[in-house]
Parts: sequence; C-alpha cells; structure tokens
Amino acid sequence: MALRPFIMTTDFSWLSRTELLIGREALERLSHSHVMVVGLGGVGSYAAEFIARSGVGRMTIIDGDVVDPTNRNRQLPALATNHGEPKAAIMADRLKAINPELDLEVIREFINPELVEKQLEAHPDYIIDAIDSITPKLTFIAKAYQKKLPMVCSMGAGAKLDPTRLQVVDISKTYNCPFAQQVRKTLKRNHDIRRGIKVVFSPEEPDKDSLMLTDGKNFKKSAYGTISYLPAVFGAVCASVVIRELIGQ
Repeated sequence: MALRPFIMTTDFSWLSRTELLIGREALERLSHSHVMVVGLGGVGSYAAEFIARSGVGRMTIIDGDVVDPTNRNRQLPALATNHGEPKAAIMADRLKAINPELDLEVIREFINPELVEKQLEAHPDYIIDAIDSITPKLTFIAKAYQKKLPMVCSMGAGAKLDPTRLQVVDISKTYNCPFAQQVRKTLKRNHDIRRGIKVVFSPEEPDKDSLMLTDGKNFKKSAYGTISYLPAVFGAVCASVVIRELIGQ
C-alpha cells in the first residue's frame, strides 16, 4: 500500500492506548489509509465507528437510508429522537466528533451500478461491505472483485444469538447462513465468481421461525429477527480484519 501525504497531524495523543499496542509506525500507516464502509445499519455503523477510533485518516461512508423505529434494537445511529433522519448524516457527525481531523466523504445514496463505478475509482485501501439487501450487495461485490480491491463482506447477522461463533473465511466455505448461500449462488450464476471473497459469517444454525416478509422496499422482501449485540460483533470483526491487514498483522 503506497503511503499518501499525512492527512492527520502528528499529534497522536488521543491514540496513545492504541500506540501502546501496535506502535507508532502502524499508527502512521493507518493515518494514511482510506477505508470505505458501505451500508450503515447494525453491522456497518459499528464497523465505521471502530475504523474511525483506530485512527484511520480517510473514510468514505455510503448509505441512502433513514432511521426507522425498528432500527433501534441494533443500529448505532438509531435513537428515539431521530426517526426519519439520514443514517449517513448522523454517522458523519459522530465520526467527526471522534476525530475532527478525519478526511470524511459522505454519500447519502442507495447503491446502484453508476454509484459503485464512481466510488471505486478512488481505489480505497480497504472496503467493508455491510449492505443487507441482496441486489445492491451483489452489484457492489462484483464490481469491487473485478477491480481487485481489498474487501471484507458481512453475511447474515439475523436469526442468530451466539457471538462466539463468528468466523472469517472465503465465501465458498460458508454454511448455515441463508444470506451467504443466496449471495454465493448468485455470484456464481451471474458473475462466475466462486471464491476469492473474504466474508464474516456465523455457522450457528439460524432460527428460521424468526423470518418475516416485508414490503419489498429497498430490495428487501424478507427479514430475520435480530438481537441487539450480534450485528455490532459482526461490525467489530469486519473492522478488525481491515485494521489488522492495513498494519500488516
């Protein structure tokens, strides 16, 4: 990864505890890195915050959705006081409050092929795909894969309860995850992609009784029940993959 000119100042005092663990050289590497987080729901919102708190100097966050009352059980930006507000705008304020020097690009749009092409031209150092709708997710994964951009993708956090079961594997190794199965099969059928996609998934048997049908808005025809902590753990694992690889561990 080629180093860019410093985005942050050389004052790493707020990251002193991080420096104790990973050292100054790794901090400087993070400060020169650009991480893109796509989707700011239960997984992506926490992943974005953990990336910002690591000292990454440049971020792009993408989400076109607004806070819904049903988001409050699991999504970082969702409060009783901000229903209807854009998640991307809420998260932007939060990330800048964590690190005012953060070079932050905020895209308040839903994923579409033209948007993906335009944003991937920036060639981020790493991408977190936290999109929870199949069609936009497949569009993004296929485009990023074709451009050979480093990426980690979150699979389904619904219908599961045990955070200790999460794994980081190639998508070809996933099982007991209906979301991953659908992504895997469609990538193979439509894009001839069988492997080479790093994912976070849980092999825990899903509670299929928690499935409900939805109105189909934003490419979602159904959804599983979710618990408060599990999407956050998915986000933490995604962020850890990015941070550890950026610093060479």
